Amino acid sequence: MNFSCFRLLRLLSQRSLQTVVLLSLYFLFADKIPREGHAFFYTMSVFIKDLLVWLMPLTVVFFISHTVASFEKKAPLFIISLFLFEAFSNFLSVWYSYGAAHWVTHNLPMFEQSAMETSFSPLWRIPFIRPAWWSADKSCLVGLCLGCLSAWWPQKTLRTFLTRGKGWMEIILTRFFARLIPLFVLGFAANLYETDLLPQIVHQYGPLLGWLILVLFSYLLLLFAIGAGFQPAIMITHIKNLLPAGTIAFTSGCSLSTMPWTISGTAKNLENPKFAEAIIPATTNIQQIGDCIANTFLCFLLYTQFFGIYPGPIIWMTFSIAFVLARFATAAVIGGAIFVMLPIYEMYLNFTPEMIAIILAFNVMLDPLITSTNVMANGALCGIFEKVWRRLVGYLL
Repeated sequence: MNFSCFRLLRLLSQRSLQTVVLLSLYFLFADKIPREGHAFFYTMSVFIKDLLVWLMPLTVVFFISHTVASFEKKAPLFIISLFLFEAFSNFLSVWYSYGAAHWVTHNLPMFEQSAMETSFSPLWRIPFIRPAWWSADKSCLVGLCLGCLSAWWPQKTLRTFLTRGKGWMEIILTRFFARLIPLFVLGFAANLYETDLLPQIVHQYGPLLGWLILVLFSYLLLLFAIGAGFQPAIMITHIKNLLPAGTIAFTSGCSLSTMPWTISGTAKNLENPKFAEAIIPATTNIQQIGDCIANTFLCFLLYTQFFGIYPGPIIWMTFSIAFVLARFATAAVIGGAIFVMLPIYEMYLNFTPEMIAIILAFNVMLDPLITSTNVMANGALCGIFEKVWRRLVGYLL
């Protein structure tokens, strides 16, 4: 009996399940809630979002600077190579997602391209206007500068400041904001209900989720194929070695807690098994292919649906640069990454509260799949980076 209660409590502690239960109860009794009640829920969500927008530049500074500074004991060539490799792989996955989403929306009649109109406002907003210089893109630059300064000039006071700052930001995101996910999503769900967008979302996006899963798996198989030199037998072995890590990530929803299994599985696929111990811990926070593909795929769909046009290459280029830089500031724990990315969507793609509501809902639903893809792809990319590093060292030396 005690064991059953423990399992039930553990199950109820999962944020995704809490969100699903809360949303189910809300939609079950939504027609009995007065309009002021819906507006109150929506106001709470907007308030949380506004707090995040104010907090994000500071969070980005500490996360990026700490990540860069953590490379101090490694050779400068290794740091630069790994940094550029991670940035390029994330950037490539964003543009792969752009092409896939463009093909899906252009060729499938199930997706109707039409602008959406909504009219539902919160009861109140934070009255302070955020200055233009307090933004995620500028904080990325500050974080890179502080990280490089700490890495090449290891001053104890600066390192302690960055470590403690990163720790506090991580606590705020994962222990405070992450616990607010059910309430955060509830308010935006109230917005969807009041603006009658929910039937359109189910009709438009439901069938497209299958295509998103296919897009994710296709890219994952491509990474394993490249790492195996396009040899099917080796590719299957590499996938089998990382399946335990992928399964654990799917059930736990956390890349960091899966790291021991990721390192173990990746080491079996490398020529130098110890290479995994140097790469995986450094890239778990920043190499999140599942997030890159899934979220940018959804961003493309939402932009097309709400504005009635495709996001052009120039818009997507500026967005993808900011998106890739912001990946260096995300925490690889449940509920962390999406909070860092929301200001990016709002600033570069002009996301409305309704669009944020939808992408939040999809992130909650797809989180196990996305996390599992992150872990599997990180292991596959570690093998690819080993090949790149060996060739680079051989060329230079």
